[in-house]
Amino acid sequence: MNLKVPSALTRLHVSLCAFRMKGGFSSFRGKEFSLLLIVILGTTILIWAWDRAPFLTTLLPPEEQFQLPQESSELHFQVSDNVDVADQNSASNYSPRTRAREKESLPAMEDTEAKNIVLEVGRNGSGESSPLSETKESASSPVAEIKAKDNQVVEFRKNGSAEGSIVTGAKGKHGQDVGEKVLIQKEETVDLAIPMGYASANSSLGEQDEKNFNNQGCNYAKGKWVVDDRRPLYSGLGCKRWLAQMWSCRLMQRTDFAYEKLQWQPNNCQMEEFEGAKFLKRMQDKTLAFVGDSLGRQQFQSLMCMITGGEDAHDVIDVGQKYGLVKPRGGVRPNGWAYWFPSTNATVLYYWSACLCDLEPIDIKNPSTGYAMHLDRPPAFLRLYLQQIDVLVLNTGHHWNRGKLRANRWVMHVGGMPNSNKRLAMIGDAKNFTIHSIVDWVNKQLPKHPHLTAFYRSISPRHFVNGDWNTGGSCDNTTPLSVGKEVMQNESSDYSAGNAVKGTGVKLLDITALSQLRDEGHISRFSITASPGVHDCLHWCLPGVPDTWNEILFAHINDMSKVQD
Repeated sequence: MNLKVPSALTRLHVSLCAFRMKGGFSSFRGKEFSLLLIVILGTTILIWAWDRAPFLTTLLPPEEQFQLPQESSELHFQVSDNVDVADQNSASNYSPRTRAREKESLPAMEDTEAKNIVLEVGRNGSGESSPLSETKESASSPVAEIKAKDNQVVEFRKNGSAEGSIVTGAKGKHGQDVGEKVLIQKEETVDLAIPMGYASANSSLGEQDEKNFNNQGCNYAKGKWVVDDRRPLYSGLGCKRWLAQMWSCRLMQRTDFAYEKLQWQPNNCQMEEFEGAKFLKRMQDKTLAFVGDSLGRQQFQSLMCMITGGEDAHDVIDVGQKYGLVKPRGGVRPNGWAYWFPSTNATVLYYWSACLCDLEPIDIKNPSTGYAMHLDRPPAFLRLYLQQIDVLVLNTGHHWNRGKLRANRWVMHVGGMPNSNKRLAMIGDAKNFTIHSIVDWVNKQLPKHPHLTAFYRSISPRHFVNGDWNTGGSCDNTTPLSVGKEVMQNESSDYSAGNAVKGTGVKLLDITALSQLRDEGHISRFSITASPGVHDCLHWCLPGVPDTWNEILFAHINDMSKVQD
């Protein structure tokens, strides 16, 4: 230590004492003078020690690298080519909760995987800042930290929706370049270019953190559609045992089938190729059940065709009667189907439950009776057979409208009584209440059935334009991906589904945004059952989009099996 400093302090003390003896600070009392002297001495010592003791700088709070403006706008979802689509039948009473913006970090990518990255920072449907990857999150100021790599640049683009644009450079499953800049909205923008080197040292991921990051799984709903000449996975002219003729567009007047060649490719991860034998092996001694509306039935039929390759497969046994799935007297079809694969003792079944709640006749003796629609009760089928199910996939949505309720003579009940809650009188609120109710019920059953894995599948989008199905609405487009091909958001577009599963053990099978890009894949005017001029812009041609839903489901099942192993 430099000995001159103490000498200097001694001289300062002597000078001050002499100054006081000469009458300086005459108005100061002894205690006040001593306090002033201590302050001066302390400040002098601190200034001297500052440069010689770097550890003192660690007492200061870390500097923020850059501050983004706060935004309050909420989005339904953004996809490429300026597509902004709202969830169907959304209700304000179940609007997303707003939380503090979160601190996000993005691990560096290898040179072979990425050359440029553009981050999306803004509000999503849940009122939270959209995470850019499966990373650890904490409520904090809106600061993004990024690992520097080569000459990469982060571009933040602020527009009216508080969303940005994204560039990915990841290579796809078959080597296709996924890198493509997608501008979310054509609005006046302000660009903030931040050098990639300008980041905190704490933003990089260590080896163990990198492993934890990769083990968190993939957001299979985020990615792009690509052409794959190896598709479809089965023939639309075959699979007659499993596939309803009204959904096989190869049997109709349609002449363009480019929609069959598209494959979904998630960002930054790969889905294992679907093979029937692999699926049956994964589902050995297990039962998979779809419970939902006609879109659930399409997913079920798609999976049966995918497993069997569209072949008749005589060794597959109809076991519907075991689950009470038989055609009632005078009925058009049974309430579902169940098939058993003896080779691995796997069963795949579907149960029709359009509203995903319990239905029972109000007056069983009256043939024209209405039906109590118990919004707070699960379907009786689930109460009876849940213990026999290993993988459960639920869905509902498109039957929640006044016309359907009147046609089916459904009367909403809550607590065993006709509904008197004015809020639930609104169809959207009643639907959301039911979704939350069924998810909550299933979540409470999970501890009782440790073998059970449950999914709630988000809503399948409709593509009617210029009207609805009965008012001249149509979907004439036959050009694949004419409205965009990439989904960049992290949160589901189906807010009701996404919010219902949060904090539960029920997993979200998110297919809404990726299906929204496929307006050319509907049955459209080629339906063999609709009246002339009436388009079906709700159901899908098979093979088609529901095959992708099952590929994502298979990927989730694989992920869970690896964790269990």
